[in-house]
Amino acid sequence: MRVPLSWLGDLVDVPWGAKELGSRLTMSGFELEAIEPAAPPFSGVVVAEIVEAVRHPQAEKLQVCKVRGSDGELLQIVCGAANARAGLRTALATVGAKLPGDKQITAAKLRGVESAGMLCSAKELGLAESSEGIIEFPGNAPLGLDLRAYLQLDDQVLELNVTPNRGDAMSILGIAREVAALAKKPLRPDAVALSMKVAPTLKDTFPVKLTAPAGCPKLVSRVVRGIDNTGTSPSWLRERLRRAGLRAISPVVDVTNYVLLELGQPMHAYDLAKLSGQLEARLATDGEEITLLDGKEIELTTDVLVIADNQGSVGMAGVMGGARTMCGTATVDVLFEAAYFAPAAIAGRGRRHGLVTDAGQRFERGVDPAQQERAVERATQLLVQIAGGSAGPVHVVQDDSKLPRRLEVRLRRERITRLLGTHIADNDVKVTLESLGMRVLADTDGWLVTPPSHRFDISIEADLIEELARIVGFEAITESDAITHQRVLGLAEEAPLEPQALEILATRGYQEAITYAFVDPALQAKLFPDAATPVLANAISAEMSVMRASLWPGLIKAALENQRRQQDRVRLFEHGARFEKTSETDLLGGIALGSRLPEQWGAKATPVDFFDVKQDVEALFARTGAAGEFAFVADSLSCLHPGRSARITRRGKTIGWIGELHPELVQAFDFTYAPILFEVEYGPALAAKMPRFEEISRFPRVRRDLAVVVDEKVSLSQLHERVTFAASSLLRDIRVFDVFRGPGIETGRKSVALGLIFQDNSRTLADEDADRLLAAIRADLSATLGAGFRE
Repeated sequence: MRVPLSWLGDLVDVPWGAKELGSRLTMSGFELEAIEPAAPPFSGVVVAEIVEAVRHPQAEKLQVCKVRGSDGELLQIVCGAANARAGLRTALATVGAKLPGDKQITAAKLRGVESAGMLCSAKELGLAESSEGIIEFPGNAPLGLDLRAYLQLDDQVLELNVTPNRGDAMSILGIAREVAALAKKPLRPDAVALSMKVAPTLKDTFPVKLTAPAGCPKLVSRVVRGIDNTGTSPSWLRERLRRAGLRAISPVVDVTNYVLLELGQPMHAYDLAKLSGQLEARLATDGEEITLLDGKEIELTTDVLVIADNQGSVGMAGVMGGARTMCGTATVDVLFEAAYFAPAAIAGRGRRHGLVTDAGQRFERGVDPAQQERAVERATQLLVQIAGGSAGPVHVVQDDSKLPRRLEVRLRRERITRLLGTHIADNDVKVTLESLGMRVLADTDGWLVTPPSHRFDISIEADLIEELARIVGFEAITESDAITHQRVLGLAEEAPLEPQALEILATRGYQEAITYAFVDPALQAKLFPDAATPVLANAISAEMSVMRASLWPGLIKAALENQRRQQDRVRLFEHGARFEKTSETDLLGGIALGSRLPEQWGAKATPVDFFDVKQDVEALFARTGAAGEFAFVADSLSCLHPGRSARITRRGKTIGWIGELHPELVQAFDFTYAPILFEVEYGPALAAKMPRFEEISRFPRVRRDLAVVVDEKVSLSQLHERVTFAASSLLRDIRVFDVFRGPGIETGRKSVALGLIFQDNSRTLADEDADRLLAAIRADLSATLGAGFRE
């Protein structure tokens, strides 16, 4: 949520600067994410008035304007804006002014006419992404005043993260209440005056019916006739909307958005001429269709609350209004609507259709059930001020039995001390809670506290104690020793230590990634078509609606994002969980694509392949001290290349997979290079072998080389297994130093050159010993693998 300091300052006296305020709000539960200036830097721009505007003699689309600035002198400015006209007060960049983008204004001649400056649009000043014509100010804007001072453009905007349980704080007024409590100051009188009533001059009302009071127990409406919705909102209102992250559209829409931001109460405005019969809050019929304001057509289910008239739905309650009754430039009469919707009736309904709206976010968290009248009054006040018109009475329809009630919560002194570990004086408790709008009555062992109507999150004693800690300040709570001894459980020596495993991958050029546990179902179905993973009932979006069956969907998406940003060498790994219907599995996975080595002069650029990543995984396994327990067994997985993939086993049990992404998926995902993926079960794969003392031999090693000719289908792991078996305990190492196919080797066979290292701990091996071992190995390979030998 974006909070301009100037707007906040209208409601409460803020005794701190932006940085200090952000720090204090963070400590009270509203994390500061950023502090931004209200506008980019520029200088030399003042408020000026166009005295005369005539057509340029050499160009139809240009006008020659006489403009009065700060010193009363008339300046000649050539302007191409269609809205430049005599009497308009606007922004003038004088000669020497510096605009955003390092643009400096100089005197110029346009089509033969001198121009001593520039009349500016909001876009040129960095105040809007787009704009039509030059910026317009009211007729009472002070001539010659620096524009930054006039619009308070040196204002600071705080970006705050409001937690889901604090829907009451999703407004300028809500944050102002928090600041008032932290600063121990009351809200300004202006904050109270927001509820100023507009006397009705009409008797008109519009019929309202609550058919589903459990979901909508209260709906407040008001008719306003005779407005002019063709103009634009005043610059101060448009500027406040911009700083809060919304764009100005029309007076009616701007007013409802302004009230939403200021009070936290979502509102809707209907074109009264397009409504038929009565306004009804009801549940949708099965299959009922509606076209929303954004043009999206959706089909509703029976658990969705709608606002309807006699012709059908005119809005998806608490989410978005319908296109049929939207206000436009031709709108003359409007009906304001402000409702209270139960959070359970709104939660998740919009996200089913990919709709996340400002209104939906607030209704899901809960809005104040007592402020709908105030919101309608405020909207009426602003609209009549901006667009004229006459208002009818405020029309309230509610079912008191369905509205939430704030019950008394008992707060005990000893419980405060027990939970916080410190004592808070009785007066401080009372003053603190009252500063948050709570009614506090003394009781025998503490207080009876009634939260205000906007505090949905206060229901038990611990909630009140949390409020005391937030406002008094966590830093004010003194540190003390724990009452009981802390018992730290031992960690089994064979348990894998995450820092060590991750460090191994990091030293081999990988970077750790953290991806969402919920993924795109379409992406996951391409990788694992038979995966049965949980589907989210309340997904953030349709692209994040299922739990992941592997770490690979997130890693592939991250790799693609890196590729789109011209990263030619990507190495990512992640430690996270895979989810099934009833269980989850801890995994370690990775992806590599691009060149084998960083770009350099000493080696030719070649793409990473299966064996490069296999070596990285083997480095992980070596850390366990039991590298010999692991094997890579040629096998196929639907998402991997059939001839370049393997199942990873430990002591014969499958613990993971490694391989190149299937060529069809490489093409479907538009990868430049085929990525290599690996994934292993974290615990079984990285559990360390218990260390055991082994004597280092004092006797020399003996090496014998052996060139074995075997069928192509015979893997190195099979060779390794048979050689180790035949040589028994005297074999210390096997080294592969050559693989040959060619003249002298039969088709379908290969020659693998092995370096065999023998050693004994008790004596020096003689040549006869080594020869005997070599003969045993040759005999075993011939018998089991059909091997031949090259001399």
